[in-house]
Amino acid sequence: MSPAFGAMEVEHYSKGVLLEPFVHQVGGHSCVLRFNDETICKPLIQREHQFYETLPAEMRKFTPQYEGVVSVSFEEDEDGNLCLIAYPLIGDRDNLESLDNSDCEPKNKLLRWSNKKTVLLENEKLTKEWVRQHRKEEKMKSHKLEEEFEWLKKSEVLYYSVEKKGNVSSQFKHHNPWSMKCHQQQLQRMKENAKHRNQYKFILLENLTSRYEVPCVLDLKMGTRQHGDDASEEKKANQIRKCQQSTSAVIGVRVCGMQVYQPGTGQLMFMNKYHGRKLSVQGFKEALYQYFHNGKYLRRELFEPVLKKLTELKSVLEKQESYRFYSSSLLIIYDGKELQQVAVDSDPEDLEGLSEESSDESAGAYAYKPTASSVDVRMIDFAHTTCRYYGEDSVVHEGQDTGYVFGLQNLIAIIKEIRDESSE
Repeated sequence: MSPAFGAMEVEHYSKGVLLEPFVHQVGGHSCVLRFNDETICKPLIQREHQFYETLPAEMRKFTPQYEGVVSVSFEEDEDGNLCLIAYPLIGDRDNLESLDNSDCEPKNKLLRWSNKKTVLLENEKLTKEWVRQHRKEEKMKSHKLEEEFEWLKKSEVLYYSVEKKGNVSSQFKHHNPWSMKCHQQQLQRMKENAKHRNQYKFILLENLTSRYEVPCVLDLKMGTRQHGDDASEEKKANQIRKCQQSTSAVIGVRVCGMQVYQPGTGQLMFMNKYHGRKLSVQGFKEALYQYFHNGKYLRRELFEPVLKKLTELKSVLEKQESYRFYSSSLLIIYDGKELQQVAVDSDPEDLEGLSEESSDESAGAYAYKPTASSVDVRMIDFAHTTCRYYGEDSVVHEGQDTGYVFGLQNLIAIIKEIRDESSE
């Protein structure tokens, strides 16, 4: 049984867990789903699975905790809504194609597309006319999804006003365009394959945003090279072009996605990977500045914790012999909730550590006292990772991943520049 479950959850889990969009996904093309508050899941890719199961001990603090594998089926509820349901994995863990619906207890009144050519609800056979209409509607939904995706690519930076009185974190669910796009595409892919296969393996990973009230997330694509050793010539050329046309080739890092809550303006800001690819080195620096700015002032108290973690990660990776983390990302996460307010005429001891913005007229009778902010820095996405311990790989690399380390060096330098310039 996966570590993601306590004893009280096992019985419920055996009947299936409805997977929901993970609302804090800001980059990547693989669908990430919410399993529970502390756990997310994503489609199992053998190479990434192997990475998590053979992860060097010194890297564990810089990656999400691996929590096991589940079986996921594509189903439809009694109202015709498409959904993904996770069940305990039973049977051969090493054979992706060995699973069928008999491995899992079906959820009541949920339909299995692979077992029926026409959909039945409570044994009531639907008319051919309804089936034709249903297919027509699904085709229209597919076209609408493509149109929304094209719109999303054009709308590369989005701002949404939020209701400050409500739960800000819950409003990500309604506004994060990237997570919804990935979820819809995953459903569409699985639906198209439903006649041939209705059982998939997903890996369970730690939800890195769970301890933050309002997670602000920066997704950075790391390294000067993105294609794996097994990439086709077409894929290789495409990835090389993306690197050459972005900051990846120059500084070894580019923005892949971002979400920031700005309590000063009451807005959620989203930036997607298409915008990140277009940024110059100066534009990349400005995007980082924007990530650390809350709409009123720069969150300077975050710089030292972030720099400390990045420097430690760099030291760890410099010692990793033969690893190559092609196309992997680095997440930086902090809490965007309002900082503690302290009255300007408070006792001097209460004002220790106040930022320079305390004298800002916009602060009125209050100044913001930075609390001991927790930040997280983690590596994610290892579908194209390789090292000499992966016996099936035809290419074996020597030494450290210089492209990734180069990106970390430049990231550290740019954050230091922002820190130093903002304190002048």
